[in-house]
Amino acid sequence: MKTKPKALIFSGYGLNSEEETAYGFQLAGATADIVHINDVIDGKKKLKDYQILSFPGGFAYGDDTGAGNAYASKIKNHLWEEVKNFIQEDKLVIGICNGCQIVTNLGLVPAFAKDYGDRQVALVNNTSARFTTRWTDMEVTSDTPWLTGITKISMPIAHGEGNFITTKENLTQLRKNKQIALRYIKGDMSGYLDLPANHNGSIDNIAGITDPTGKILGLMPHPERGIFFIQRPDWPLQKEIAKREKKKLPTHGPGLQLFKNAIQYFS
Repeated sequence: MKTKPKALIFSGYGLNSEEETAYGFQLAGATADIVHINDVIDGKKKLKDYQILSFPGGFAYGDDTGAGNAYASKIKNHLWEEVKNFIQEDKLVIGICNGCQIVTNLGLVPAFAKDYGDRQVALVNNTSARFTTRWTDMEVTSDTPWLTGITKISMPIAHGEGNFITTKENLTQLRKNKQIALRYIKGDMSGYLDLPANHNGSIDNIAGITDPTGKILGLMPHPERGIFFIQRPDWPLQKEIAKREKKKLPTHGPGLQLFKNAIQYFS
């Protein structure tokens, strides 16, 4: 019997999407444990026992010192050696929304030349100065195990600080190294909702980036909130179209594929 990959989903101090994230991994075929960061610090759970590490969405520490900054500091102060050992092995890491802000502050992405720990990009307030929640469309523009076989994808977003900024030199490197994993584009969801493709003002329409290996992905959209078809905002319309065309309505949504890809990586 094949052993299921094991995913550790961090929790604590205001992260709030751990249940949905764990469910996504479980639905895709992994074993998923939601673990409070203090239980890892205390050694009750060990990163080395897992193949996948996930930083889920939420509002860690209330974003009081900047989104994802305080949680990243706790990791840096107490678990940095364990995290560095984890990423040196053939394993996967994902940071979703607040988790993306955490891995960016940690310098796990983009980590040019595998220089992990040095923050080279930042996520700041949306140019609208508003918290935005909606579905958005993206194109895949890098080679990462998380997005294998995907060229375009739609997922929900829910954030107030998703605006990627960096220097001109770093942007050139991101493009040259193909570390921009996802870019916002006009697509089915943007068109259906009649909304702009880039909702937060991110430079170069960036929605997600990777480290040089592609095994660490930080993205602002929420795949775990788009794992069922009926989570799509246009699903009632699609239901009527399917009924008239005598087609079966899909069960799952596009976000599930990221979790499936992570499991497939270890098969």
